[in-house]
Amino acid sequence: MKLTFIGAGGVRTPLVMQSILNFQDQLPLDTVCMMDTDPESLQLMQLACKPRLVSGYDFHLEWTTDARKAIEGSDFIVTTFRVGSIDSRVIDEQVPLKYGVLGQETTGPGGFAMAMRTIPVIIDYVKLIEELAPQAWLINFTNPAGIITETITRITGFERAVGICDNPANMLRTAAGLLDVDQEKLFPEYYGINHLGWLRALYMNGKDILPDFYRNDERLEEYLDHIHIGKEELAIRGSIPNEYNYFYYQPRVAVDNLIKSGISRALQILPFNKELYANLAKIRDEEENPAKIHAVYLHYLDQRHGTYMSLETGKKVDQEPMEAIEQQDVLEILDESSEGYSAVALNVIKALTEEEKIMVLNVPNNGAIPGLPNNAVVETTCRVGNGVIRPFAVGSVPEENLALLKSVKAYEQLTIQAAVADSYSMALRALTIHPLIPSFEIAKSILDDYIAQHGSAFPILG
Repeated sequence: MKLTFIGAGGVRTPLVMQSILNFQDQLPLDTVCMMDTDPESLQLMQLACKPRLVSGYDFHLEWTTDARKAIEGSDFIVTTFRVGSIDSRVIDEQVPLKYGVLGQETTGPGGFAMAMRTIPVIIDYVKLIEELAPQAWLINFTNPAGIITETITRITGFERAVGICDNPANMLRTAAGLLDVDQEKLFPEYYGINHLGWLRALYMNGKDILPDFYRNDERLEEYLDHIHIGKEELAIRGSIPNEYNYFYYQPRVAVDNLIKSGISRALQILPFNKELYANLAKIRDEEENPAKIHAVYLHYLDQRHGTYMSLETGKKVDQEPMEAIEQQDVLEILDESSEGYSAVALNVIKALTEEEKIMVLNVPNNGAIPGLPNNAVVETTCRVGNGVIRPFAVGSVPEENLALLKSVKAYEQLTIQAAVADSYSMALRALTIHPLIPSFEIAKSILDDYIAQHGSAFPILG
């Protein structure tokens, strides 16, 4: 089996490598190919992975900037790239904040701008896959994951594709831990679209155990703090929301907190990323030192994870100094962090090839959620096994949730059409109907600013 990751110059690659090592005894891996178009970033991430590989591995490992070489003969391809790097993300997030609108990577105008840059690129990658590895499965984590996955399945027609996100997986893992039950024995009833969804029920042995969770104040308080919602609001809404629902439930609070801080998430993590790459380059140019590589990457993880959602929610965080991070157990930290999207991707591969699983994934709706188009990609509970992925029928959902889903899905589908047709009017229409954008005038100002500030990185719209 050949497994390829496209976007391996990104900062998560050491976590990806840890996940692969954790799964290598469970998958028949022959070749793992790590590909990125940026040779410097790829080389530094290769260096960051070296300490994890010292104890050996059971597959051939390749690092390349050649997309054709990476894709050819692959059985599974995971896409996790960012068009325009973090510099473009800064523009994506800062522009809407100027107009009092949420500046966030995937939700609202930021997700729109990222999609507009990314859709043409993913279409080109699919063409290469159809030429060089037509029987491969394409597992997409490139954000905005729902829009990009729908571009693959609906626009290119490539059927062997699925979108993944670590948020629902984290929800289930956290709930299982707090309830002290085996996650593999749980059946989640989850529905929505990427970064806008709800966990309605959680079954074990035929019984919904969420009511037990609601009755335990200590466990409930701990979890609700993580997803930024109070007990009273949870009781009214009736289902556990994805943590990204916060941006729809509390948009004014999120925007006010971001404006008060003076920066968005991209500007917050930009110095962390620069420090990581600079420190790795210094180690490479002086003398490779596994202990220093460990310390540098762990310090980065602490900075990034410790500040997650702090700006948007207004929460204060205390960062540990680098020397304190060096004292922690390297394997424990990396193992915990590697339970993210790469573990989700590898579990999909395992389920498709060997062991059937129930997972929350991004797939064409095909009637699973009534009221949404059949060809729309939704994020919902799926059965994965025997080389197929099929969503379970959700049945009726609360009208207020369906209304929000339909509104955001309409925006997503218009965004895809705008990117495919290079249409200014379609792009403006997409922004205008997004529930977080208050007026046509603001939508137009945001779009025009994106075009001006992104320059050649943004599609030429006619």
